[in-house]
Amino acid sequence: MDQEVFNALKEILQPYEPYMTVVHDTEDHYYLDCKKEVRKDMPMFFASVRVNKDDITFQLMPVYAYPELLTGINPDLRMRMQGKSRFNFTEKNVAVLESLKELTKQGFERFQAKGYVE
Repeated sequence: MDQEVFNALKEILQPYEPYMTVVHDTEDHYYLDCKKEVRKDMPMFFASVRVNKDDITFQLMPVYAYPELLTGINPDLRMRMQGKSRFNFTEKNVAVLESLKELTKQGFERFQAKGYVE
């Protein structure tokens, strides 16, 4: 089940690959940085998915930078939040994944509007 959840979370991020730098792409870690540097030699982190011992983590930097993106999100998605930008998963839930997909899209659009994404 871990691989199924990981793959479902990774699929949320894959449409943004053309605009990003893929830093990690392994069976248990997928990581995207924005191509544009925010400081010298330091790209802006966008998102990642990582398999941990007890769960799978989806981290989304736009919600850290713009917490108002979280206003009105699916309550089941909010329950998976740990910290300001991290969501933990142990199982696949289609409704929650759809909410996360929409949140990721909004985050990408916000980063694009701010010039972090070309």
